[in-house]
Amino acid sequence: MDQPESSLPHAAVQKGQTPRREELVRLIAQSLYSLGYRKAAATLEAESGVPLYPPEHDRLLLDVMSGRWDACAATIDSLTGITERNRAVAEFLVWRGHFLELLGTGDAGLRLATEVLSRRIAPLAIDRRCVHWLARAVVTSEGAVAPEAVAECRIGLFLDLVEALPPWFRVPSGRLEHLVETAVIQQVASCIYHNLPDEVTLFEDHKCHEEQIPSDCTQILCAHKNEVWFVRFSNDGNYLASSSSDCTAIIWKVEEDDTLTKKYCLEGHKSPISFVAWSPNDRMLLTCGNGESLKLWNVDTGECNLKFGAAVKHIIASCAWFPNSEKIVCASSEPESSPNMIFTCDLEGQELEMWAGERIPKVSDLAVTPDGKHLICVCPNEIWIRELRKGREWKIPERQTISSLSLSGDGQSMIVNLNSQEIHLWKTNESSRVPDKFKGHKQGKFVIRSCFGGSDYHFIASGSEDSQVYIWQRCMEMPIKVLYGHSMTVNCVSWNPARPQMLASASDDRTVRIWLARKAHSLT
Repeated sequence: MDQPESSLPHAAVQKGQTPRREELVRLIAQSLYSLGYRKAAATLEAESGVPLYPPEHDRLLLDVMSGRWDACAATIDSLTGITERNRAVAEFLVWRGHFLELLGTGDAGLRLATEVLSRRIAPLAIDRRCVHWLARAVVTSEGAVAPEAVAECRIGLFLDLVEALPPWFRVPSGRLEHLVETAVIQQVASCIYHNLPDEVTLFEDHKCHEEQIPSDCTQILCAHKNEVWFVRFSNDGNYLASSSSDCTAIIWKVEEDDTLTKKYCLEGHKSPISFVAWSPNDRMLLTCGNGESLKLWNVDTGECNLKFGAAVKHIIASCAWFPNSEKIVCASSEPESSPNMIFTCDLEGQELEMWAGERIPKVSDLAVTPDGKHLICVCPNEIWIRELRKGREWKIPERQTISSLSLSGDGQSMIVNLNSQEIHLWKTNESSRVPDKFKGHKQGKFVIRSCFGGSDYHFIASGSEDSQVYIWQRCMEMPIKVLYGHSMTVNCVSWNPARPQMLASASDDRTVRIWLARKAHSLT
């Protein structure tokens, strides 16, 4: 005789198949109950003839609460689609509940408890440590259930049983919502142009168009008088800093309409400014001139608060902030006769810690992870990572010369530009063995800087020696977009962390270009 559909194991839906009607109805009913639409859920059950729970569910619940242990075991034995291991676990839970209740009755139930242990529990194919624990309980009464606690323990027993039984036996809470959420996540993950988080809807399949990627040059900033080497948005996305071989840095204000206006021109360096670094709280900006001192600027006033060269007697090659905005780490570039050095200092320029000696590599770029736990340095042919609190170190070798480093906003990934015309993406933890690779841009002679960007850091952008900007989706080796407009090498790019529709690029043609997503631009 055929078994009713409710007692059959429900196989996973294969590609090209539709979900079973009964499964779909039960999922919808469970979702309605969880949303508080109890009358609608009950009507669905009555009209469809499909109950939320199969008959075995209700029967087992009644038998457990009534203490009909043999009936519980018989129901479990009749279930299909359950592994023998899980069946043994379920039967163990039933007989353990009976055993502990008997122990709770005192001497009167001791003999019966011993019989349950030897006849019902011991023969089960379960971990023998469970049996040994119950055997000790005969002597110690550990875990015995007092008569007044029986009802509560039986409810707990039933809930434990439900977890051990096959999926069709009950509908997990929030299952329909989970399926919908998973489908949306997978669609978004497979969408190579997804960049604006408010574009997801349940009413149609998700698919973005390339208009979501910054590709329209909406503004050209021409305030620098020579090559622009570096550009970086502030952490809150409200400002942009650019630096140039004209020995100046400029702070730009990002307005509400996505245009930029010049706020301050920072003057005082005597050499070209190779890079800038925003403090995590965006109140301060560091600028570094080639072979020159480091300067600390007040973003609100545009004034230089400190010239680090007065206190730090090293030529600084690169620097980075710690998350608290109260400490920085620097790598020094000294003459060949001097040792390589990495040191930390406070905002008064006082050295706090220093690592020096032959084992310290020559560092060209460095970063601190947002949680402050790791220091990452790039050397000519390797990435050197130090766990600051424990002092552990490890290295990631590269066959080609590394020119620059960029961290993702969450600190979980990093990218390095290589002179072999590749960008490599590594995880910052020790599990990283093989990098993701990105190709298509041109780099051989100069320092080219790339960055993460877009919604959830799904994209990578880079400058190039062929005067173009290249954009990749993180799961694709070749670029999905190439931006034309600069007339000379693009040295650096920066993606606005708060406005995923905005990208900035700095070039030897003395300009900074602002690129906006076409869709976002059309709405302004």
